Amino acid sequence: MKKYILFFIVCFSLSTSIFSQVKLSVYSEISIVTAGPGTALYEAFGHSAIRIKDPVLRLDLIYNYGVFDFNQPNFYTNFAKGHMLYTLARYDFKYFIASYNKDKRWLKQQVLNLTQQQKQAFFMYLEKNALPENAAYLYDPYFDNCATILRDITDDVLGDKVQFNDNYANKNLSFRDLTNNEIHWNTWGSFGLNLIAGIQLDKKPTSKQYLFLPDYVFDSFKNAKTKVNGESKNLVLKEETLLNFKEKKAEISIFNPLLIISLLSLLGIFITYKNFKNNKRSKYIDFSLFFISGFIGCILCFFWFFSSHTTAPHNYNVLWAFPLNIIVAFLALRAQFPKKILLYLKFLLALFIFIPILWIFGIQVYPLALIPFLIFIVTRYLFLIKISE
Repeated sequence: MKKYILFFIVCFSLSTSIFSQVKLSVYSEISIVTAGPGTALYEAFGHSAIRIKDPVLRLDLIYNYGVFDFNQPNFYTNFAKGHMLYTLARYDFKYFIASYNKDKRWLKQQVLNLTQQQKQAFFMYLEKNALPENAAYLYDPYFDNCATILRDITDDVLGDKVQFNDNYANKNLSFRDLTNNEIHWNTWGSFGLNLIAGIQLDKKPTSKQYLFLPDYVFDSFKNAKTKVNGESKNLVLKEETLLNFKEKKAEISIFNPLLIISLLSLLGIFITYKNFKNNKRSKYIDFSLFFISGFIGCILCFFWFFSSHTTAPHNYNVLWAFPLNIIVAFLALRAQFPKKILLYLKFLLALFIFIPILWIFGIQVYPLALIPFLIFIVTRYLFLIKISE
């Protein structure tokens, strides 16, 4: 989703809720604004926001829950721990649309069918949220983001006056399926996301949980009903295309994960074959294999046990990226591989049995580009066991 780092002057000028006492006119409009995907990884899912427009008051504001700042104190440490603070920014809509026009991303809005009282309630709700003491919230990419929050707001404001039809949801898709539909599997972004996410991503979301994706927010509002003077009507009064750009498709780099990992794995298998034929061991290959897999395993365990990322726990990529491998890597630098490591190697090989079982039963789906590397690891482990016996 689109996350803007706004100029501090704009943020400062709008940081005080100067409109909190304003009464909207009968010509005012409350709209759900949906944007198409961008080229950056964090833009790949699109974006959602709320627009309030009143031509009588010359008011045209966007309420954007997708703002973060790389320069905030301890940003990267907090990101690693899962403490990602995002902010609701309220600013002039012309800056919002200009940004998407510059990026050539489509932009649509759904004007909501609301009574004057409901419009005012939306306005007051958002103005209260925009206060400096209320603007920040703990972001979760799947369960509390700029898209999910829009339906929560609508439910809070309209209560039992709104009814969402969730027929858009495909009950057979998992969070991982939905993610991979938005980001091509053979990109480094997709590879990284699938690598650090555990079995939570392989669960099937409820209809409402689909709304971490802006496209489903759009569909959710499109099919919703509201009660106006006791009569059931469409929640969306009209749809408008604000920017009509062709949706951007992910470009697969020539240096994509499958190609790079396959080439490195084939090289490793070839070296292993030469080692076998010559009855020698390339210790630097073993160091690299154990260090890389162990280092990745340490990162995955940190996310699992020491962060609050909701999708990080129970990540069975540690079956191949075993954290203790980082210690064994330095033992592998010896001229002779220690005999006492033989049992450890057999244990590592036994762990691989669970990978296809988890994959086949859909408990955890692994990145497809990882397959060549897994084949290389098994091949190397078998070779090391052979020469250690």
